[in-house]
Amino acid sequence: MRVNEENPLGSENIVGLLHDFALPSIIAMLVGALYNIVDQFFIGRSVGMYGNAATNVALPLTTVCTALGLLFGVGGASNFNLKMGAGKREEAATYIGNAISLLVGSGVILAIVSLIFLKPLMVAFGATDIVLKYALIFSSINCLGFPFLILASGGSTLVRADGSPKYSMACMLTGALINLILNPLFVFVMGWGIAGSASATVIGQVISGLMVAGYLRKFKTVALAKSDLVLTWGRTKMISALGAASCFNQFAIMVVQIALNNTLTHYGADSVYGSEIPLACAGIITKVNMIYFSIVIGLSQGLQPIASFNYGAKKYGRVIEVYKLTLVIGTVASIIAFACFQLFPRQIIGFFGEGSEAYYQFAEEYFHIFLFCTFLDAIQPISSNFFTAIGKATKGIILSLTRQIIFLLPLIVILPLFYGINGVMYAGMTADFAAAVLAMYMGWHEIRHMRSLMQAEKEQENSSA
Repeated sequence: MRVNEENPLGSENIVGLLHDFALPSIIAMLVGALYNIVDQFFIGRSVGMYGNAATNVALPLTTVCTALGLLFGVGGASNFNLKMGAGKREEAATYIGNAISLLVGSGVILAIVSLIFLKPLMVAFGATDIVLKYALIFSSINCLGFPFLILASGGSTLVRADGSPKYSMACMLTGALINLILNPLFVFVMGWGIAGSASATVIGQVISGLMVAGYLRKFKTVALAKSDLVLTWGRTKMISALGAASCFNQFAIMVVQIALNNTLTHYGADSVYGSEIPLACAGIITKVNMIYFSIVIGLSQGLQPIASFNYGAKKYGRVIEVYKLTLVIGTVASIIAFACFQLFPRQIIGFFGEGSEAYYQFAEEYFHIFLFCTFLDAIQPISSNFFTAIGKATKGIILSLTRQIIFLLPLIVILPLFYGINGVMYAGMTADFAAAVLAMYMGWHEIRHMRSLMQAEKEQENSSA
């Protein structure tokens, strides 16, 4: 099938389009967060604090999967929508095909490398002697699902770009529901503990990946041929360029996770909390924060096809409108999350199992201080994806690196030297604020540039008339 002459991305109401594309994307991202939350809940209730700490140690590998899914999924979708907006349908199809090959290939390679070097990776990610055995069990099983997880997360973006956001949502929801059903069965009924939780997760990921693969065989808007799957350096480079901002943001999160884990265990050992309490609490809080952040990332992904198509079609007014609308909705979500984190920290942490008074005290302080600037956190990822969507990959990459690498990572290293484990908490709120201010400035400057282009086009039309 071929796309209609009038593509709805360039003509339909922006509010309706953002709803149609962002909602499935949000749900897809929430499903990814739900995998972690479900694991965390059942492991916390069965294994306890050490199991919670183990899932935190294993989290960087899952983050790499998300990063690769976004790299080739967002990159492929952005190039596809830009080419479609410019009327180049055959060329658009080649980007979808190459993106599929990159998603599958990277998943297989990551699984093999992770299994070979699993123990040193877990140690490098911050596992203590007590936590290591749990982390190895959990991660060795999880690695088997990496090819399907990457295909599901990245492929769902391609499905949305093809105009099937509801099917994309169904793929992710099906896997999550299977995980939710199998987790208590494997953990409590079968008595498999942490291995059972990991097994349930992998089975859900396999089902989601296979559903995405089934759709990609019959794309709607362009006719995919086997030759489109053959990788070329030029297309791989363009896909990587436009997916780099989203990918780097996830890799930055991974680097910070590793640094944070090691910093918490090091300075925790010198505090009243010990090494394991900070490691377990930070892992739970990170995954809870992922629920909120899934909404923000889902919004930014919903913005992508709308902004890409209209920028390619030179409809700058619609590009500005969808960017501003996404920022407003993201900020509202951020304020709600901020209120929850500040008002109910003990209730949130208690949902994932019991702990000592020191356990609860550290969790409350971490929520209150590290996440104090949550109300600003939507601005940076939305702006980063916005620049990627309009083909300005360099700006998108710069913004994607600001919070995690440019600001947070140095602060995690420096501030604890002066304030001990509390320095980690101050680092989080400071980095959030600085990244938001820079994103606001860059976004405002880009809006001014597009408005000047609109004005120039209007003047040219008037002079021609």
